Formats: sequence, structure tokens, C-alpha cells
Amino acid sequence: MTTSLTPHRTVILEADAGHREDIYRARHEVYALELGQHQPNEQGLLRDRLDEVNRYLVAVRDGTLAAFVSITPPGEHGYSIDKYFERAEVPFEIGTGTYEIRLLTVLEEHRDSDLAATLMVAAFRWIEARGGSKVVAIGRDEVAGMYLRGGMLPTGLSVSSGAVNFELMYADVAQVRSDFDALEPVVASIERSVEWRLHVPLRKPAACFHGGESFDAIGTRFDDLGRRHDVINADVLDAWFPPAPAVVTAIADELPWLLRTSPPVDCAGLVAAIASARDLDAAAVLPGAGSSDLIFRALPRWLSRDSRVLLLDPTYGEYAHVLDKVVGCHVDRVPLERSTGYRPDLAQLEAMIASGPDLVILVNPNSPTGQFITAAEIESLLRAAPPSTRLWVDETYVDYVGETVEPLTRRHDNLIVCKSMSKAYALSGARVAYLAAGPHQLEDLRGLTPPWVIGLPSQVAATRALESTAYYETRWAETHQLRETLAGGLADLDWDVVPGCANFLLAHVPDHGPSGAEVVALARTRGLYLRDATNMGSATGDRAVRLAVKDATTNQRMLEILTDLTTASS
Repeated sequence: MTTSLTPHRTVILEADAGHREDIYRARHEVYALELGQHQPNEQGLLRDRLDEVNRYLVAVRDGTLAAFVSITPPGEHGYSIDKYFERAEVPFEIGTGTYEIRLLTVLEEHRDSDLAATLMVAAFRWIEARGGSKVVAIGRDEVAGMYLRGGMLPTGLSVSSGAVNFELMYADVAQVRSDFDALEPVVASIERSVEWRLHVPLRKPAACFHGGESFDAIGTRFDDLGRRHDVINADVLDAWFPPAPAVVTAIADELPWLLRTSPPVDCAGLVAAIASARDLDAAAVLPGAGSSDLIFRALPRWLSRDSRVLLLDPTYGEYAHVLDKVVGCHVDRVPLERSTGYRPDLAQLEAMIASGPDLVILVNPNSPTGQFITAAEIESLLRAAPPSTRLWVDETYVDYVGETVEPLTRRHDNLIVCKSMSKAYALSGARVAYLAAGPHQLEDLRGLTPPWVIGLPSQVAATRALESTAYYETRWAETHQLRETLAGGLADLDWDVVPGCANFLLAHVPDHGPSGAEVVALARTRGLYLRDATNMGSATGDRAVRLAVKDATTNQRMLEILTDLTTASS
């Protein structure tokens, strides 16, 4: 049987019924005729009872079978190792998460290739993605070394079948994952050399770490929201103030209807409100369910593994996650030094932009540093950028400063501004954001935007918020006062506070006490959740903590807790 697939390229996929006939014929050729493990038969096919449940992964070259491996899932049917070993004698537990890898076979004309290793990786990812916890195998002596290099552990138990000697091996999936993470060159080689058609990705998607761990104390099933009064969620940068009265009234008055009614499919009313408030054309606005939605929608679409991106370090961790873990592109990090107050060297940055990266990302004001680049400075950077370089400016906190670069999108068609209404408009739970850019930059992304991307309550809330400018400007001014008072209190504790301009502060705990991570852990025992900023970039060192600005009473509570912790650790 010849399978019609991309010619002159190795394809990795799960076997279908057509592949099975090729596999059974190949098993007869290798294990009956070549190795003498089984008796030859007239049909020239070799199968066993487990083939009713086995799943096969295959490598196909030029449309024909080149290699395969079998995976036996857990179940009452058992495993092939049960034919040779009693469960009581094997030195590991076999449970509902145990999978068996067997029959790793490369056809003779392809044995000078890396197909065996590639299929071992494929089998591991197939098992890992299904929640497998343990892998068992019996590998013949000739390939046992490769199993061991793949993370399998020997048991010292072996068995002979026909002319073939097999060794029993096993591995914990978690340990294999740890080993696998160190094999980047192997993974990159597989990506270059094969067409991966399995329904699980070759690279395991990495979870992106955020703040918000206070929900561990509140409860993610929301059964007692009153518990929120027992915690201070200063690890996320939610506004300390409520949404504008017009927002609350609009939602409260019509909440049952808002919850049961489908919103405008394209957010047209909200887009019109944004365009009016920001003096933009509606075609220059693309809505999203929070800035994370827009980041995950745009960056993987625009970038490939060959792309080069310029990123400040430290900065908002979502970007590093998408670039490193989702796209896997080349990231040139621009270190921001504590000795210079984390201010970027604009001349250095301009020179790096002039070199022509595919994308430049600026969070402005930057998180966690709280530093701001003016619109005039960003325009200078834009002038240095080649036409092929996109400049992405994340202005999540810019309303606290009052100087946006959105107007620059009219004369710089490689500028994309990412705007969240979460922090400055007290709408974090509503998940409303948008991109402002030349329509040509957004055209491709519109095709990837699902209908009803923002819920009706959120659309209404954001629209009313944009009409409540005076209320929010008063709150932003109050935030500056609260931030300065909080900064003074931290300085009294001998914390080195970085002057900021938004609703948060970056500070370094004293060198003579607990590290930043230790302070965060200690504060959590008192119901105070802070953000360990050491995992937001390499330049912050091990003593950096970011904390949100809250109302005056809560800020005082935070300072009292931190004072107690400082006293206890001194």
C-alpha cells in the first residue's frame, strides 16, 4: 500500500487502517524473516492480540512506510511485557497512567537515519499529552542504548524470544520531560527534517506564569467570594478604585438581559466608541478579549522561528513566553540596569532597531520597572526602523501618564499600539483591549478574530467607561499620591524603591535580609500577595518585588505586614 503524502519529505503521523497492512507486513519481514523471533507464515503478515488496542505512529518517506512504533495504552487488555514477566517481579508500579512502547522498527533501507530517535520522541509526546505518568518497554539489545538515551531506566530483567534478547525498561514521564527539555538541538533538528502531523505538538506548550495567585485563597470555584476581604492581591495590577458610576449603573440596571443576550458580533459599537475617544478611524481599531488575546493572536501569526525580535529585559513576562515558548524565535534582549534606574539607553535601542529586527516590543510604561519613554522618543525610534520592522507599543498603563502614541499610527504605518482597558479603567474582569494601527496591519488579524470576541456586559462597560473621562482622571491623580506615600513607607523599611509613574512599584528588598522570593512567600502567609519580579527578567537580580498600589487603608495594611516580617527576620 502506498500512501499519498508530501514527496521527498519525512512525515510523522498516526497510522490509519491503510498503514496497518504495511506495518503487519513489515513486522513479518523484520521479526519473522530477519530476526527469527517468530515463525514465518504464508500470509506474510504478523500481528498479535494487542493490535486491537495498539496505536501506531509511523514515519513515511516519499509516500511509503519507513519506520513505526507501537503504543499500548492502559486497560484490561494488559501489555506485551505481561507475556514475559509477572507483575510482582517488575520493580515499578503499573497503574492507570502506564503506557507501553514496543515494536520500534526502522525498515532496512532507512536504518542510516534518525527515524528511530524521532519516533521515540513522537511516542513520548503522544503519551505525555494524554496524561501518561509512566512508560514501559522491552527493547532488544541492538536498540536498548537508544531507549536508555531517551530517558528509560534499566531494570536488570531480560528475556529471550526466538533469536532475540530483550531488556525490560521503564521511565517516569515527569523525569523524561525534565531530560527532554535539555535536548533543544534534537528538537530543532526534528523540526527541520520532518513534517509533524501528529495531533499533539512536538514542543509541549509551556504555561505562562502570571500574578493572581490570591485566587488560591479566594477559591477558583467562587463558592465564597467574601474570602477576598481576607487577602490583598497586590501581585496583580488591578485598579484600586471601582469602575465609573456610569459603568456600574449600566451593568446593574440591565444585568439579566446583558447576561442572556448575544452581543454585537463585531463589537461595532465599542469600536466606534474607542475610535471617537481616541480620534482614530474605526478601521484602525481591532478589539480583543484583553491584551493577552491580542498578543497570542498577533505574534504567532507575524513571526516564525527564523524571526528576530527586540525585547526589553525586564518587561511584562507574557511577551517572553510567547516569543520563547510559543513561537520559538530569536530574541535579542536589551538589558535594563538597576544602576541606571532601569531606564533604557535610547541611543543603543535606536541602533539595534536600525539593524532591522522583525519586531520591536516596548511596554510603556514598562512593567515591572515603571519607567516611561515619551512619545517624541518613540517617534525617534520609529524613524530609525526599516519599513519591514514592526514596532509594538503596549500602553496598558499609559493612562496614568496621559501621553499615548496612538496618534503616531497615522504617519507611521509600522507602529502597532496595544491598549488594555483593564488597569486604568478598573475593568480587569471584563477583558477588553484593542490594537490601534494602520488598517493594513490589522487586516490579516481580522480573519483570525472570532465573532463575539468580547461579551455584551464587557462591551457595555467599556463603552460607558470611555464616556467617563473626568471620573477616571480624578482616580489616576489620586493613584499618583497613593503611590508616593507607599514608596515612602517602603523606603522607611530600607527597601530600594524605583520611582514609577503608574499604579505599581518595583522595589528591592534589603541585602541583609530574605530574598525577594522569600519575602513574597512570607507575605503570603499573612494574606498579602506580592509579585516576585525576579522571574520577569534577568536584570532584576534576586531581591526585586513588584507590588500594586492600593487604596490608602490597604497600602497601610501592606506596610504593617511588611514591617512585621522585617522585624521577625532581623
